[in-house]
Amino acid sequence: MTKRRSSYRSLASLQRDNHTCRACVGVGYPLESAPVFEGHPGQRAYLFGLAPGVREGEEGRPWRGRAGRALRRWLELDEERFYATFYCAAVTRCYPGKPPSGRGDRPATPEERRLCAFWQEWELRLLHPTLLVPVGGVAIKRLLGFDSLACVGERIELGGAVAIPLPHTSGASGWLNDGANRARLERALGLLRSELSQLPFR
Repeated sequence: MTKRRSSYRSLASLQRDNHTCRACVGVGYPLESAPVFEGHPGQRAYLFGLAPGVREGEEGRPWRGRAGRALRRWLELDEERFYATFYCAAVTRCYPGKPPSGRGDRPATPEERRLCAFWQEWELRLLHPTLLVPVGGVAIKRLLGFDSLACVGERIELGGAVAIPLPHTSGASGWLNDGANRARLERALGLLRSELSQLPFR
């Protein structure tokens, strides 16, 4: 049963309602998991991906599959520090399942993304993160409004926060096959490590 309040005063109450959200199922979308996200009050870094994969859907924890392992290698973080540092959320919260072809994961529709936007908006209001890390083009578009990965490698001031966008770690797009794009990624990771070094480890 989906419950959404008109306003939230605590992250715990927001998370309780998000965990039970089935809004997309209610309008006919075939989802294969409950909502997947993880974090706690006081985290200053907000990691924003596209959607959980099959392993994340099974385990109920974000960034558990190959893309998560690659991201931790990029950031030079072990699992304990990774999850202690980042509030992990996504454009869409549930594993969307397979497409009719059976290859890869089904892309979430614009309507599914719209239904999930409510949770992200309230997370940012309650967390007030100082570091935003959107991963992949869809997350970058949603969080920062940019239509391409040309912003990778930039440090973007956003109100009282800093945003450092990254390409998706899945490698499916081939974007990193271009040497100039690999250089963009290295710049972004250098900026991100610098920002992370200034955050408290909890």
